[in-house]
Amino acid sequence: MEVATVVQKDVPIYGEWVATLDGYVNAQIQPQVTGYIIRQTYKEGSFVRKGQMLFQIDPRPFQAVLDQAKAQLAQAQAQLGKTQLDVDRDTPLAKERAIAQSQLDNDVQANLAAKAAVKAAEAQVEQTDLNLGFTNVTSLVDGIAGIAQVQIGNLVSPTAVLTSVSQVNPIKAYFPISEQEYMHFAERINSHNQQEVPSDAPPFDLILADGSVYPHKGTLLLTDRQIDVTTGSIRVVCAFPNPKNILRPGQFGRVRAAGDVRTGALLVPQRSVTELQGSYQVAVVGNDNKVSIRPVKVGERVDAMWILEGGVKPGELVIVEGLQKVRDGATVKVKQPTTPKKGG
Repeated sequence: MEVATVVQKDVPIYGEWVATLDGYVNAQIQPQVTGYIIRQTYKEGSFVRKGQMLFQIDPRPFQAVLDQAKAQLAQAQAQLGKTQLDVDRDTPLAKERAIAQSQLDNDVQANLAAKAAVKAAEAQVEQTDLNLGFTNVTSLVDGIAGIAQVQIGNLVSPTAVLTSVSQVNPIKAYFPISEQEYMHFAERINSHNQQEVPSDAPPFDLILADGSVYPHKGTLLLTDRQIDVTTGSIRVVCAFPNPKNILRPGQFGRVRAAGDVRTGALLVPQRSVTELQGSYQVAVVGNDNKVSIRPVKVGERVDAMWILEGGVKPGELVIVEGLQKVRDGATVKVKQPTTPKKGG
């Protein structure tokens, strides 16, 4: 009969939650002017830099408007020069009463109006120059550029989304925790929200869809402002380094973090515990090799082991194989006992 030794040790208790990954920053790329797309200058799905051009809108209409604005500025400047000459010429004449004062007043007002016209023309040149620059649609952040939502030749306006760029290093993981779990971790979380990284904040593991554990640890970023009254949960956000850009927005995974440490926990292999109509029991082998069937209450699962809430003592032997054959009070022959170990 194969048996294992009941082990007593301090055990960290892990929480595990389903998480959704999203970009640290997700930038929707929208044009700031209306026009026809004539070029796409990036490769879809590639890494782009902030300020890198992604699309080009036909610049010719905007160049024409800019040229017209510059011509109007030149006209306004010429008119300003003429009115300034009139003021300079008529000022001494008005002092000598060679012309009416009203003539000089008209000259001064015309000069002020010409100055205002020059400023307006300069502003128009600046605006049209900006619009010409907006025909080069650039990325707002460093990140992975998505599939283009428009084609060359499409007419686009500022309401159109051309593509999206997501900053994925680091990448965020969003997951809900229960109100009870939140209250348990509230002290740590609150100190973090006060811009202080708690020294004892547990790192997060990310378990990917294929069951593998992501090699980089995550750190707590924030919790949402309120608990969802419909689910009784609150959203938590942590961040994971993503230097190779392997993780992408929309991926699902499981986030795991250590919570409390159970001091002096009693551990037995899961296969040593049997369930019967909602009750649990173990078969303990005494020093006289007699079996004692004992009811137990199971606690948290730790890899391939259960934490038992009493019913056994450290160092006792529990049967892990052949449980169906044993009866309370029976004498059994046991193999060398094994010590349960925490699995990876």
